Amino acid sequence: MAGSTTSTVELVKEGENDYSFNTTSTFRSQAIKFQPGIEFTEKRMDGQEVSCVITFDGNKMIQEQKGDKPVTLIREFTEEELFLTCKVGNVEAKRWFKSC
Repeated sequence: MAGSTTSTVELVKEGENDYSFNTTSTFRSQAIKFQPGIEFTEKRMDGQEVSCVITFDGNKMIQEQKGDKPVTLIREFTEEELFLTCKVGNVEAKRWFKSC
């Protein structure tokens, strides 16, 4: 079932220092509004609320989640692709998105 799931992601700069990161999948959708470097509360797709900080480093968007287990999400943007690395403890998962 997970292999048949499709997702669309979109990062939008809204104004001087405000961003929106939108994820739409087969089963759920989520929109995160944030300012880089400023902590905010995110309701994850699993329903849990966690504290987050998102920063940028070149073409990478780094999201640190402080929930029951710390999670680091690194999204690396290129002209044609997005590479996502998710780290929880010693476990690392990778996902790749292609531009439409």
